[in-house]
Amino acid sequence: MDKKTNMNDTAIAPQETATEQPKKATIELTGSAALLEGLLAEGVDTIFGYPGGAIMPVYDALYDYKDKLNHILVRHEQGGIHAGQGYARSSGKVGVVFATSGPGATNLITGLADAQIDSTPIVCITGQVFAHLLGTDAFQETDVINITTPVTKWNYQVTDATEIPEVLAKAFYIAKSGRPGPVLIDVTKNAQIQKFNYEGYTPCKHIRSYRPKPNIRQEYIQQAAELINQAKKPFIIWGQGVLLGSAEQEFTAFVEKSGIPAAWTIMGAGAIPTSHTQNVGMLGMHGNYGPNVLTNECDVLIAIGMRFDDRVTGRLDKYAKQAKVVHLDIDPAEIDKNVKSTVPVWGDCKETLPLLTAAIESKQYPDWLARFKEYTRQEVEQVIENELHPKSGEMTMGEVIDQLNNLTKGEAVIVTDVGQHQMVACRYAQFNHTRSNITSGGLGTMGFALPAAIGAKFGTPDKTVIAIIGDGGMQMTIQELGTIMQSGVDVKIIILNNRFLGMVRQWQELFNERRYSFVDIESPDFVKVAEGYRIPGKCISDRGDLKSSLQEMLNNNGSFLLEVMVTKENNVFPMVPQGCSVSEIRLK
Repeated sequence: MDKKTNMNDTAIAPQETATEQPKKATIELTGSAALLEGLLAEGVDTIFGYPGGAIMPVYDALYDYKDKLNHILVRHEQGGIHAGQGYARSSGKVGVVFATSGPGATNLITGLADAQIDSTPIVCITGQVFAHLLGTDAFQETDVINITTPVTKWNYQVTDATEIPEVLAKAFYIAKSGRPGPVLIDVTKNAQIQKFNYEGYTPCKHIRSYRPKPNIRQEYIQQAAELINQAKKPFIIWGQGVLLGSAEQEFTAFVEKSGIPAAWTIMGAGAIPTSHTQNVGMLGMHGNYGPNVLTNECDVLIAIGMRFDDRVTGRLDKYAKQAKVVHLDIDPAEIDKNVKSTVPVWGDCKETLPLLTAAIESKQYPDWLARFKEYTRQEVEQVIENELHPKSGEMTMGEVIDQLNNLTKGEAVIVTDVGQHQMVACRYAQFNHTRSNITSGGLGTMGFALPAAIGAKFGTPDKTVIAIIGDGGMQMTIQELGTIMQSGVDVKIIILNNRFLGMVRQWQELFNERRYSFVDIESPDFVKVAEGYRIPGKCISDRGDLKSSLQEMLNNNGSFLLEVMVTKENNVFPMVPQGCSVSEIRLK
């Protein structure tokens, strides 16, 4: 039977090696054992997974590796891949996930799609039925390769154990190189149990038909520098590419030498501290006032490691039309995709930024920076002060985040779910370190935060990890409280409960004449549910209890669930209404 594989429409067969490796001493191993040996060689220490019939041989082999590989038993495969994402995003390593065939594999799809659009390096290993049963509609058989092709960077089906070392090496290389992404290897059951002469594991460093990074063109560096040097009102916008390229130091050097105001997408938060004098805030639909309005006033727009998605640009035909655009990105497909660049700077920003920094003049733009500060003043007066320091009424989401900042000093890893609380947390939380804001950006997956926070804690065990979740998103993956219970992982959980599917309700209020259609959601007693999983918790509704309760949560030795009842119909502003220009952002 023909092998099934994909990567951007380019097949990478396992026999495409860069150079012939010398013969090594051999031992006889099963395919399952060879797989685990390969994971160890790649430096894997943690696996998130759920066993089943088609991957049982791998789990049988894993029994003998319990002292070398930490396997975390999740409660649902979607929870497993979100945990793998959280692990990858917090640690900078590749997340590893195991699942069985059929429903086990299909339960990974949402997480694969999330990882694909957010460029998260994940290697998923799925079991599959015996090779001779492929295509027969055998029990728990699905065509996982064709199902996952649109949501993976590469996938491959292994039907012979001898392929495993080389395919696994390619999987890790592809997942973490260039623009990272998810990879899936589907291993038939016969390949898992088949014995072969194992000659060791060689990490992959090159694939003939795959070029992860484009060549840097020096003339584009010079053209970009000339535009920046001539600019009167330049503006930097950066995204997650800075973090994925581990280019935080190079980015900081560029920002500080250039003197240019800089704003971030939610995926780029933390590349420079929130408090940095040139950090002017968050871009996007619920971003800060100044960065959105002044995007349409700058004369040179320098975009670094971001993809101009619709939540950042608003109406494309009214986006930064006055500006010359310099776009730095490792993926040539992103350049000119949405916004036409004046100068495209292809390449890894860790390599291109130092070249650009060397070529630009050291400058300051006090008058231009003052424009951002004036918009910040207006936003504070009309939005932020009321959100963070309300004088009466029920608690707001913003004041919870503000109080959390006071206690954590911006040192925690914040993992958010999707909805109003996500926008509030991203707007107001302090991010003093890279990889400290973990959220579902491009796909917007409700249910992401709880399992992703579990993975983030395993990825950064020395950090305080706080999951901030809405009452709707919490109920999508609430079963992962069982993963916390069994693994003993220390995750702090804050549920901001407004008794609504808040973001949808906000749109229905503003654009559908308050026709609240199926957004009023009832929830269980979250504290009692947590108690059933042996996790302590409490619920508060009085702001006088907020500080002490947050401190109790942070001081608790182990996981803790804090439910905060917040005002029901509070809206997140500023807001760029759909179909509007970023300069049409509304403060109320």
